[in-house]
Amino acid sequence: MRKLLDDLGLPVAAMLMAMLLFGVFVWFAGVDPVQVWLLLFKGAFGDWFSWQNTLQRAAPLMLCALCVAIPARAGLIIIGGEGALVLGGLACAAVAHLLPVPANALGTLMVCLAGALAGGLWMALAGWLRQFRGVNETISSLLLAYVAIGIFKHLVEGPLRDPASLNKPSTYSLAEGMRIGGVAGSDVHGGLVLGVLACVACGIWLRYSVSGFSLRVVGGNPRTAALVGLPTHRLVLLACLVGGACAGLAGAVEVAAVHTNANASLIAFYGYTGILVSFMARHNPLAIIPVAILFGGLGAAGSLLQRRLGLPDASVLVLQGMAFVLILASEALRGVDWAARARGLLAAQPKPTPVVAKP
Repeated sequence: MRKLLDDLGLPVAAMLMAMLLFGVFVWFAGVDPVQVWLLLFKGAFGDWFSWQNTLQRAAPLMLCALCVAIPARAGLIIIGGEGALVLGGLACAAVAHLLPVPANALGTLMVCLAGALAGGLWMALAGWLRQFRGVNETISSLLLAYVAIGIFKHLVEGPLRDPASLNKPSTYSLAEGMRIGGVAGSDVHGGLVLGVLACVACGIWLRYSVSGFSLRVVGGNPRTAALVGLPTHRLVLLACLVGGACAGLAGAVEVAAVHTNANASLIAFYGYTGILVSFMARHNPLAIIPVAILFGGLGAAGSLLQRRLGLPDASVLVLQGMAFVLILASEALRGVDWAARARGLLAAQPKPTPVVAKP
């Protein structure tokens, strides 16, 4: 019960504290915090239109959060999912243009697999640098993200550019038959289904498979994993490959379902927000689903704050930053026995001196 309260209570308390601090922040800007909180809820979950916008943003967040969560179960802190996402989107658009891909469901599957493969190989590079060259994976994955964005911009604005895209450089658009449509006639595209299925599949794999258990042993105690003969290098590379493939799939879904081509709009910082989603979900693939919906709603409500209250659209990034800092700080409170501490404080209080009546 105490572990359950830690897993649920600490992130919720950190998020509530972030909301309070954000209210103080906007109060200094001359805006009523209560109005901000109400508009955040309305813009995220107020009506069906808001829900559709929220779920559209939640789909790539789920996949990018898996890029952090899966390597974290192997003991790695990977924060370069943005690079895997943009390369996945670029690979999706490039394969559709350069190869004879059929304009049907098979073609959609092929371009999505190409995006997943590109993202997986890119993140596996960070795992290889860590295991065989001793390079810190946090730094290398972040730097690789900037390298990937540079490669993306060079190819989109150069060799792969569609000559018809004048003001906004982009690649050639995907054929109509390759695009991912909405679910049940709504604006929520099929990428949400892929994100939920990926979270469920990764959760089952980590929990019930031999390789998933071995991966968790490597992350929990690398020395024990080496003593029992587990293939540590191979498992770490597998974790980076699977995580990167999820982020690459997110980029492919954004191209096939939202933008129809690779352009600068693909760099929407879903990879960085996915870090926050994963940490708040405690790197649990199943818990990533509701957390991604929550932060997808916060992102969707940013435009409403701008229209109604004159706050910048990026002001929700301040809220996300506050939440990230507080979630990390709350880890110091994990496992604290508050009842024992309260008893200790009561025992430490000075006892009153008894008064003895004189005869």
